[in-house]
Amino acid sequence: MAARIQLCGSFVVELSPGVTTEFPSRQTRVLFAYLVLSRPHPVTRDALVDALWGDTSPASAGAALSVLISKLRTTVGSDLIRGRTEVAIALPDDTRVDVETAFAALHTAESAIATGEWQRAWFSALTAQFNARRTLLPEVELAWVDSWRRRLADVRVRALEAYASACLQLGGPELPGAERASRELLEVAPMRETGHLMLMRSLAAAGNTAEALAVYERLRRHLREELGVNPSRDLQDAYQALLI
Repeated sequence: MAARIQLCGSFVVELSPGVTTEFPSRQTRVLFAYLVLSRPHPVTRDALVDALWGDTSPASAGAALSVLISKLRTTVGSDLIRGRTEVAIALPDDTRVDVETAFAALHTAESAIATGEWQRAWFSALTAQFNARRTLLPEVELAWVDSWRRRLADVRVRALEAYASACLQLGGPELPGAERASRELLEVAPMRETGHLMLMRSLAAAGNTAEALAVYERLRRHLREELGVNPSRDLQDAYQALLI
């Protein structure tokens, strides 16, 4: 079984199957996460100081970093943490990292949609959602963590779009999934017009045409009042098709 690293939600590291690695401190967890997300590139000590402390690095940051690197080597094994002036983590090639899984699954889902492989898109989009909806390192407030969180938020939005699209194409028992994903998409990205379009289509496919029309009308009023614009041509076309 491959090593498993979960950086979103609960912090879990299993370098051996079924054996959870216990880290001695929050700072060693942050250092480990930064090295994992930076791999395979080595990271300079200055970059590590910035990653750990940001603008509040102590005067003794260099010495403190050395202590943390030593503790990390003790925790995960000296064979995994390599380098002195530049530090890198050497994980087995088959290691599963939830952040990387989210990005890879989204790519697979969007590629499958482009080729009409709806079942493959459905599964991959669900995987991307599952990994991207949890907060990365929830106990940490640092600029590089915020940057990764924004990237994962985008993954979540696009995965919801892909999942709703796949559910609509598969139809039948998957139609409620399309509606749920569309509504969740509107919660996290209320101005994203694709969410409104997906919700209209899923409601109409389930026979709820009046509710689908109401979705469009609410969006039309909101866009007019807030931005002074009309819904996109795709939304207008979908609305007109429902009126026929």
